[in-house]
Amino acid sequence: MAKLKTKFACTECGNESPKWMGKCPGCGQWNTMVEEKETVVKTQGMGSTLIQTKEKPRPIIHIESGQEKRIETSNQELNRVLGGGVVPGSLILVGGDPGIGKSTLLLQTSHALASKKLKVLYISGEESVRQTRLRADRLGALSDTLYVLCETNMEQINGAIESVNPDFLVIDSIQTVYDPQVQSAPGSVSQVRECTAHFMRVAKIKGIATVLVGHVTKEGAIAGPRMLEHMVDCVLYFEGERHHTYRLLRAVKNRFGSTNEIGIFEMVEEGLREVNNPSELFLSERPMGVSGSTVVASMEGTRPVLVEMQALVATTNFPSPRRMATGIDHNRMTLIVAVLEKRMGMFLQTQDAYLNVAGGIRLDEPAVDLAAAVSIASSFRDAPTRPFDVFFGEIGLTGEVRAVSRAEQRVKEAQKLGFKRVIMPKKSLKGWTPPKGIEIIGVETVAEALSAAFG
Repeated sequence: MAKLKTKFACTECGNESPKWMGKCPGCGQWNTMVEEKETVVKTQGMGSTLIQTKEKPRPIIHIESGQEKRIETSNQELNRVLGGGVVPGSLILVGGDPGIGKSTLLLQTSHALASKKLKVLYISGEESVRQTRLRADRLGALSDTLYVLCETNMEQINGAIESVNPDFLVIDSIQTVYDPQVQSAPGSVSQVRECTAHFMRVAKIKGIATVLVGHVTKEGAIAGPRMLEHMVDCVLYFEGERHHTYRLLRAVKNRFGSTNEIGIFEMVEEGLREVNNPSELFLSERPMGVSGSTVVASMEGTRPVLVEMQALVATTNFPSPRRMATGIDHNRMTLIVAVLEKRMGMFLQTQDAYLNVAGGIRLDEPAVDLAAAVSIASSFRDAPTRPFDVFFGEIGLTGEVRAVSRAEQRVKEAQKLGFKRVIMPKKSLKGWTPPKGIEIIGVETVAEALSAAFG
């Protein structure tokens, strides 16, 4: 028999220790070390026939090159985030808060692929097959090539994979699956790591596109060891407020595409529906003629998105004023406030400043600096900007407005939504012809931008 020993593993980073410690030495988190039993000598693992390969090392110049063939789903938002579709043999990890819509999205995707006569195997460890059928009835996701199984034992799952031989496999969720050969509870660090490694080998050798659903911690990160995200090919986060209807699908890792793309969905009674024009969504509740509100033209990957940016500047009663930012980097906001104080002479040292990006989206590119500066100045002066103006541009420490990429796409998106003026960096006007019907104002400094906005 194999000898058992006890170890303690961190549920956040997977760091192991022979004794319990209050603080993990790997990630510095408190009270994350849990006890696990580990076998010193492990017998040959189950499903060994699935992971054996006779392939030999070859020179890289002798390996066939070419574009990876993808399986396109009927969901264009999901295709965009994945980089054009699902790659056969890829391992995808989907995380999100409970009840956000992960199972709904994957069941709709499974039905779309099954409608193309592909074999889909949906393994549910949290719902019975009857519960899955009830959800499929509500979503209209019924197909004779969509197979459903309620199972958590890895050996039984291997048997189902052998019998069905699917083209697309869904494991919902990885925290419920356990390997009988690993002496620890389901959802532990060892179980999650071993089961994920096994599914990775199955996906690569058999060419099965596999999706793993992962639980998230209260901080919003995917539960389990951090190496889980390094083992998979693509990591997707499903974000949004449970009490609102809109959801954002964001890629934080993608070996087959860009990580800058986002997909936007609306949760309706029939399931998740694509939002083809997110700019209208983010501007639907924008107030007109109110100080502190501007519209910024941002880029999410290859897609231009117009978003409302709001600022509130109010007198503080404390010696140190507050600086709070939601949807934009806090340090970037502090830099913009400093530029307005030094270069524009605005006395903001006795003012609290709050900046918010409406709609719950996060803007990480520096092209939103100009809109943030105009919003803060508008609230400080209590002077609203024109309701049909759009701003974008990067601000330097000397007060200059620097050029940004994809200016033409931003301007065309603003024109499509009926905006009249675009205030942007002057150097970004080179190399393209502005469209007719919209006024373009090129500026070189923050002073010129504020003069054009409030002139």
